[in-house]
Amino acid sequence: MNELEASAAIAGGADIIDVKNPKEGPLGANFPWVIKKIKEMTPSNIKLSCTLGEVPNLPGSVSLAALGAASLGVDYIKVGLYGFKTAQEATCLLQNVNRAAKECNPKIKVVAAGYADAQRIGALDPILIPEIASNAEVDVAMLDTAVKDGKNLFDFLAPIQLEKFVDSTHKFGLEAALAGSLRKEDLPVIYDLGADIAGSRGAACTNNDRVKGEITEKQVRELVQALKKAEQDKKRA
Repeated sequence: MNELEASAAIAGGADIIDVKNPKEGPLGANFPWVIKKIKEMTPSNIKLSCTLGEVPNLPGSVSLAALGAASLGVDYIKVGLYGFKTAQEATCLLQNVNRAAKECNPKIKVVAAGYADAQRIGALDPILIPEIASNAEVDVAMLDTAVKDGKNLFDFLAPIQLEKFVDSTHKFGLEAALAGSLRKEDLPVIYDLGADIAGSRGAACTNNDRVKGEITEKQVRELVQALKKAEQDKKRA
């Protein structure tokens, strides 16, 4: 994301501006100066999120990155649990990230992001993420997809599995976030599942291309309207 894309997302009515660098992966980290500029232009009523990348099991290095991100005044930092073999490893890293970030900014929220397509990359079982997030005392459990090849969240997890993920996250007292190449038509389902946050870059970009495309105000507005309609439909039911 750059400043032009951030402006489009703001004008389109996004609740959260998520600053990432898709060239470095689904949760690829952007440069500090880019995040700083977007922070300066983002209205106070819109939350700002940034990613730390698809992180390895290096608690010291990632904690230092978390401190840097927290110093930029963002509201959320997202950690992609990519290079982990056990829940204990992931919990340890998240605990250190959480400490580093919140010693800098006590109000910041830390997001533990797992992958619905974990089997394709040898990552942790996505169903474990809520418990890992809870044990680490972070704030949000999230699912994304690691491989961006046209498949999306629902190609790897059925709605009943995603509902279990959301319910488990809420039982731990955390926020639940769902992403993974979500399309406009997926958003009513995401809403019905009870997720607190829905993330989508590709559907907000020209040609639905999250890497080469650019976020447009029109497409962001269409995504926002899809969620608002889902909310209205549920109230009428």
